[in-house]
Order: sequence, then C-alpha cells, then structure tokens
Amino acid sequence: MSEYAVTAPYGTAAGRSPQSMMAALVDNFMGHAPLWYKQTIIGFLAINPVALVVMGPTITSWLIIGQFLFTLAMALKCYPLLPGGLLAIEAVILGLTDVKAVYDETVHGLPVILLIMFMVAGVYFLRDVLFFALTRIILSIQNRVVLAFTMCVSISVFSAFLDALTILAVLVTVSLGFYQVYEAVEKRAGEDVSTVEMEQFRAFLRGMLMHAAVGTAIGGVCTLVGEPENLVIGAVAGWNFPTFFLKVAPVSLPVLAIGLATCLVLEKFRLFSYGAEMPRSVYDVLQKHDADQRARMTQRDKVMLLSQGVVCMVLIIALATHVAEVGLLGLAAIVLAAAFNGVSEEHKLGKAFEAGLPFASLLVVFFVIVAMIHSQHLFEPVIAWVLSMEGYVQLLMVYLTNGLLSAISDNVFVAAIYISQVHDAFTAGLMSREQFDDLSVAIVMGTGIPAMATPNGQAAFLFLFTSAIAGLVRLSYGRMVWMALPYVVTTSIGAAVALNFLL
Repeated sequence: MSEYAVTAPYGTAAGRSPQSMMAALVDNFMGHAPLWYKQTIIGFLAINPVALVVMGPTITSWLIIGQFLFTLAMALKCYPLLPGGLLAIEAVILGLTDVKAVYDETVHGLPVILLIMFMVAGVYFLRDVLFFALTRIILSIQNRVVLAFTMCVSISVFSAFLDALTILAVLVTVSLGFYQVYEAVEKRAGEDVSTVEMEQFRAFLRGMLMHAAVGTAIGGVCTLVGEPENLVIGAVAGWNFPTFFLKVAPVSLPVLAIGLATCLVLEKFRLFSYGAEMPRSVYDVLQKHDADQRARMTQRDKVMLLSQGVVCMVLIIALATHVAEVGLLGLAAIVLAAAFNGVSEEHKLGKAFEAGLPFASLLVVFFVIVAMIHSQHLFEPVIAWVLSMEGYVQLLMVYLTNGLLSAISDNVFVAAIYISQVHDAFTAGLMSREQFDDLSVAIVMGTGIPAMATPNGQAAFLFLFTSAIAGLVRLSYGRMVWMALPYVVTTSIGAAVALNFLL
C-alpha cells in the first residue's frame, strides 16, 4: 500500500483525535520536519516580498541565497528540494529572475543533469562487480592509514580521467552495501544494531567517504575532463587535454601532493573526526558475508560479474576518451548492463533511478538560484574589481574570489562568468596571452579547491550530502564542513603559493 493511501476516508484515523484544518495543514507541510523548521521556511517566504519592496532586488537576492544555503544545511531535517524549491518559485514570482533564464541555465547544465540521471542509474546495474572488487580491496587492507591513503590516491587518479560524480556514486553504492549487509546480519542474529560498534562503523564510513570526496576534487583539477567546469574553461582558452594538463600542472600537482599528505596526517593523528577503525565485529561480518557470497556463486553469477566487468572497462575507456557526453555513456551502461544481467521488468529498471532523480530535481532548483544570480548581476562587481588589479595580487584575488563564489554558488556558472570576462579583456588587447593563461589556471584552481569548503560548492560533495548513505552514517552539513576544513586550508594555501611561480 502506498504511504499516501488514505486508510480512513473523510474521518479520523484510528486512535487519533480530530484535527482542525490548520493543524492538518501544518502537519502535511514538509511532512516530518520539525515545527521550528517549518515556521522558519514560512518566515522566509513571508519576509522576502517585504524585503524586495524595502531593500530592493539586489539585497533580496542575496537574502534568498542565504536562505537557500540554510535549506541545504538542514538537509537531514527535510530534503532541500522542498524548502529550496519553494524559495526558488518565490524568486521567479517576485521577478528576481524569469522562466527563460531558468530554462537557459537548465539547458547549460543539461550535461550534469544527464550525468546524474543516467550515470548514477548505470552504476546501480554495475554495483555487484564494484561491490565485489572494492570489498576485496577494503578487506585486504586492515591498516586504516594505508587504506585511507590508498582510497584517496585511487579516487584522485580515477577522477583525473573520469567524472567525479561517477566515482563518488560508486563509493556511495559500495558504502551503502557495506552498511546494509552489516545491519541485516545483526538484525537476523537478534543483536542491537545501535551499539558502540555501529557508531564506530559509521565514523569509519564517514572518513572513507570524505577522503574520497576530497580525492575527486584534488584529482579533478588536474585534467580537462576531471571537472565539468574544466571543459568550459578549456574550451574558451583553446586548450586540449595535454595542454590543459601542462598549463595547470605547476599548481595542480603540488596541490595533489599536499592533499595526499593531509590525508596521511589526519588519519595518523586522528584529527577532525578522522581515524576511526573498522570495528573487528563489522570486519568479521563483512568478511564472512563475502566468503559466503563467493561460495554460493553460481555459473550465472560469475557470468553476470564478468559482463558487468566488461561494461565497466568499456565505460572507463569511453569516459577517458570522451567519445560522448557522460550522461549518454551512463545510458549506454544501463542498456548493456541490464541486457546482460537479465533485467527486463520496468519496475526493476525504475529502482535504478531512485537515487539520482531527487538530486537531479534539486539541481534544477539550484539552477533557478543561479539564474537569479545571473539576472541580478550579483557577481559582476566583484569580477570587475578583481580584474582592475595587477600582477600576483590580481592572480591571487581571481583565485580567492572564484573559490568564495563557487562555495556559495555553482562552480560551473562561476567559471563560465570569470573565463568569459577574462577572455573579453584578452581579445580587447588589455592583457597578454601569458597573463590570460595564468588567470585561466587561477580560475581552474579557484573553482576546484576552495569550493570544497561547503557541500554545495562541488557537485560531487552535494551528491554525497544528499545521498541515502549520508543520513545513515550521520554525515550532516556541519560535519562535512568540519571534515573538509583541513583539506581546504592546506590545499588552498598550497595553490595560492604555487600560483606565484606562474609569473
């Protein structure tokens, strides 16, 4: 029966007293979210029209940005699609942007939307072989420092040639599988899953996921295909894959080394909530489950793993050579993997899309906020001020303001705005080609590294934050900010210093 089915039409459900219409409306509004949170969102919606009249569109737009960031921070109270969507709809109604601008931003972000819709679903059909392979890696490395470093290095390398969201989607799937296996085994044994071991296991998974998320950022800035915004910057700058790598290498490679060193320090000294061991009881359960699964494996299971492995290899080659948009490759992976894994029913195909579609919807809501930023020209004064500077100060400020704006907005949007402004200045003869290249590198690093400061600064971070595993392992907005902080500080300073050597 659907959770929305009415069990007592036109009457009161059994065991409950009659409600007034207002009380019922409050109960229904945003479901199980706390009352104070519902009241806060209603307050936001009520104050914005007043702010528009009293303070004007610019300040009201910044106010709505702050409110939207608040809904992201409260994602564990209520999925931000609902409160954030209400704010986005109000922004359009108030005339702070229009539906054409929203549509244009959505079309501009279509590659990312396709990626989320189809690649995440494609990973769902490859989860068996990925779970099998990563289980072998994680269970074979029992030293937590070595495991964390191996995870960070592997994800960084993969993210340099593949897509960060794809890589993180794999880790989310595997981590969710680990969690569900342990929880199911404990329940079958009649044990209480809310034990110290479970809390320690959650801490272990949080650390592994955050190391992986940072790995996608520090690896993604190294190459043209590592991050979506890199493709935008590379296209305007006229850089192909080798040229992009060589141009950013004097900054990106030191940042990569600093990030990996930070990983070792955090795990070694158990800083910033890192350093949790996988509990022995959990390790034994996962190891026994893995052994049982391999012992019960039939010929059909082996063929299924083999076919998924072949699809994985084809997908990796296609992604690395960028033969098509990532989302379309994800759709191809769905067709190939489902066809050779015996999936033919519509409802089984539908389950693969459950994880990605809510996030894709949230991303479109995010594009409404981006459209508002664009319509109100909120970032242009900052960019004009920065470009009026000279030398290393200009380079540093492009990098820093780029990172700050990316942390509160969409880094693809920020990169597009910055690189177009810099390119216009270059074509107008206001700067040399060398200065243009240096500023382009600063934009790459700014949208990739300081943007890690908030979950909404990177699409991969936002995906992790809104995924099912985040709630299970208690990975809140504040905790993500806290765990990313040491990486942000060390790599941001490293990039700022390395930029000086470009001149």
